[in-house]
Amino acid sequence: MTTPEESEPPARSGLYVVMYSVHGLIRGHDLELGRDADTGGQTKYVVELARALAQRPEIDAVDLVTRRIEDPKVSDDYAEELEDLGDGARIVRLRFGGGRYRQKETLWPYLDELVAESLRFFRAQDRWPDLIHGHYADAGDVARELAARLGTPLIVTGHSLGRNKRQVLERAGVEAAAMEQRYRLGHRIDVEERLLRDADLVIASTSHEVERGYELYDASKHATFEVLAPGIDVDRFYPYYHDLDEGFDPGEAVRRARVRMRREIARFLNRPEKPLILAVSRPDKRKNIEGLVTAYGEDPELQQIANLAIFAGVRKDIRDMSDNEREVLTELLLLMDRYDLYGKMALPKRHEPDVDIPVLYRLAAASGGVFINPALVENFGITLIEAASSGLPIVSTDHGGPKDIVAATDAGLLVDARDTEQIQTALRTLLVDREAWERHSAAGVEGVRRTFSWSAHAERYLAAIDPFLDATPPAPWRTDVAARLRPDRPWLISDVDHTLVDDEADGDPDALAALGRELRTHDLVFGVATGRSLALLDRALRDHALPPPDVAITDVGTAIHYARHDGDGAGPRWIVERGWAAHVRSGWDVEAVAEALARVRGLEPQPDEARTDVKLSYLAEDALAMADHVRGTLREAGIKATVVGSRGHLLDVLPPKASKGKAIKWLTRLWGAPAERVAVAGDSGNDLEMLTGPFRGIVVGNHAPELDALRGRRGVHVSEAAYAAGVREGLRAWGLLDG
Repeated sequence: MTTPEESEPPARSGLYVVMYSVHGLIRGHDLELGRDADTGGQTKYVVELARALAQRPEIDAVDLVTRRIEDPKVSDDYAEELEDLGDGARIVRLRFGGGRYRQKETLWPYLDELVAESLRFFRAQDRWPDLIHGHYADAGDVARELAARLGTPLIVTGHSLGRNKRQVLERAGVEAAAMEQRYRLGHRIDVEERLLRDADLVIASTSHEVERGYELYDASKHATFEVLAPGIDVDRFYPYYHDLDEGFDPGEAVRRARVRMRREIARFLNRPEKPLILAVSRPDKRKNIEGLVTAYGEDPELQQIANLAIFAGVRKDIRDMSDNEREVLTELLLLMDRYDLYGKMALPKRHEPDVDIPVLYRLAAASGGVFINPALVENFGITLIEAASSGLPIVSTDHGGPKDIVAATDAGLLVDARDTEQIQTALRTLLVDREAWERHSAAGVEGVRRTFSWSAHAERYLAAIDPFLDATPPAPWRTDVAARLRPDRPWLISDVDHTLVDDEADGDPDALAALGRELRTHDLVFGVATGRSLALLDRALRDHALPPPDVAITDVGTAIHYARHDGDGAGPRWIVERGWAAHVRSGWDVEAVAEALARVRGLEPQPDEARTDVKLSYLAEDALAMADHVRGTLREAGIKATVVGSRGHLLDVLPPKASKGKAIKWLTRLWGAPAERVAVAGDSGNDLEMLTGPFRGIVVGNHAPELDALRGRRGVHVSEAAYAAGVREGLRAWGLLDG
């Protein structure tokens, strides 16, 4: 097995494009389309887009990043860290959210893990993306967080939208509470609004998607849209009449699939030689397969003319499927029985999508049949262009993307999918009128090759993204922190109060100014680790002319923020490190902690501005002694916590995963900074953990008594000088500054 660290980094002469698609089962062969609601057309789209882009001369490498899954219920393929797709494209699988296969709605809490894993992966490859493209809201969220740190252009493709889904579920009578519990639509819609506001480009498949889908979003008025229809592999979806040419060799796999599919369909039918009405979709209520069976079942003439074959995903036992899928398939079987369609209707249980689906289109076309998509609404309709490319005329819903497809190809007829008579009439027209059948068949083959091939899509894609590649548009949510937090630079992370500045004493402003100059001259990464909130840190930056930090660890290590410096004199703009925030909050109930400590004598809550949603701050006469008592009280309540006493009277209660020291370790591991090149400076007890960690510790001369014991300790330099002068002394002692 090849690991990302062992693999060759992408070439450097052209673009390195990274795409994210984090749910479903994604691999480069035998895609399990229709296995479940998460393994639909999107998984195929992203694999084929990656391959198509990689073939362009402007692009060196394309990585499609998805989730690494180690689950006995799915193929071992999904546990492989790297899968080569050819021509510089590959699938990269990174761990997050455990190993088992999960529904997409359960992945939201784990997406920040993927952000951190991605940063480590890019650093190991020694190359950062030139462009990040997120597919669907969950991957879009990951892509935005990475673009925020890397300063790269952000492209998003929705594929489906939460507000549209909410409308459909509301019309179906699903209660709001049940809807939210099952699908987390509120959070998804919030993410989609943010992506529309921040993305440099939103790629949609059809104009209908923009006009009738995205228009439901407040942020759509600020978005830049590009309509790019998905492509298909026209070499796989070739016209049916090639199979009739004796000199044409489709290959052994296709020949076997042809025999297998003929046999699979024929076992349901009394007269398998009749034209075939073919439908291929997931068993989903929105696909309206029941409406198709009803239209066929209520039309004896249609039954006399043609057979009906429905490939509704892959299944072993209907009872093991999700509620939605089980209900749809059960209804199909009941309708089959109600209309006595035995011998006329096929409902196969399995097929191999990569090989069998193209064969099915050609078999249906060779029979003089028709492909139908009866969905109530269809964002695009990839199966329509696949069928048309195979020379199979189409009948489709007129609601959504199929309008664009039929307008571009003239491959068939549009109907109101809610109108049974329209469906019946359109099917009979194409099945009976051979001249119309031939016209739409030929037009479909030509139109798809002209408009919907992957090569055409890749060319238009590159033209659309070109304006964003040379100069990424400035945005308050985005910074190039990756260019600054380099592991080859020395780092200084320092406490603020009593280490660099003092609100009550003079400190050493001249030494502070000199430190700022030296940080710039020697190209050090500068960070602060403080008990202050971000707002109070901003005040210190203004009041004391502190050197502008690259990163800030605030609230005693419970929060990390990256700085964006716009040079406008307004101070830094901050971008939260969500991965750390999610890490420290996991399993932490701050209200339970507050309740457990409410009756502890001698513990006085600090003003509200010192408290956050994860940190509690108190005053105590002897903070160090009180810290032991607080630990005992929380232990009796079954609560794990980090309790920090400092400066004699200050006491902070933090999640067990949080502290200044833990935050610095997490941050430097994330960005690959070696411990021997990282100096940490402090003055009091809440700096103790970071000073005694693996880093180069600096204790300033004006330190609190609780740090006296560190004098002479290996890895710690106790300075004679105070404040910033003491920090400068320590940096020289550790060889991180010259002179």
